Amino acid sequence: MTNGGHHTMRMRTLITSAALATALFGGSAAPAMAASAPATAAPAPLVAAPATANGPGVFITNGDRVHISSTPPRTASAHAWWTHVSGPGTKAKVTIWLQMKSGRTWHSVAKNAKNLKSGNGGSARRVVARKKCANSSKHQWRTMIDVDLIGVADSPEKAYTKPITVKCGV
Repeated sequence: MTNGGHHTMRMRTLITSAALATALFGGSAAPAMAASAPATAAPAPLVAAPATANGPGVFITNGDRVHISSTPPRTASAHAWWTHVSGPGTKAKVTIWLQMKSGRTWHSVAKNAKNLKSGNGGSARRVVARKKCANSSKHQWRTMIDVDLIGVADSPEKAYTKPITVKCGV
């Protein structure tokens, strides 16, 4: 885990049995999330696609919460990565959007993407998004993360990290 253990996970799976998912993940399988719904506070994996015979298998979308980077200049920063559980696909395009809330609306202020092998979030197997802070005013921040397996059809859901207040205005 990174940054004090703050991260979110989302699982996409196209397995043939919901019962198998429940058995694999100790009953933590849950209904799919809509792309616009925020992730829950608990980093529980989610079954996010209907069962089909030929799918990507099972993988987990991971990301840490937005934080102030430890390296200058002062920036809001977050990381994203994926973890292979089963099935085809050895590389994925991982895209991360930094989002800041203004009023009642989330705005993407930075985006980055990288083709990555499965990993645990170490620096070589994650993508980072950064946005320089214009001031130290408090704002709600989150990330939106998409994992697309290369050469394998998978579902379009995106994961969201839990919103957090950060002293960074843009």
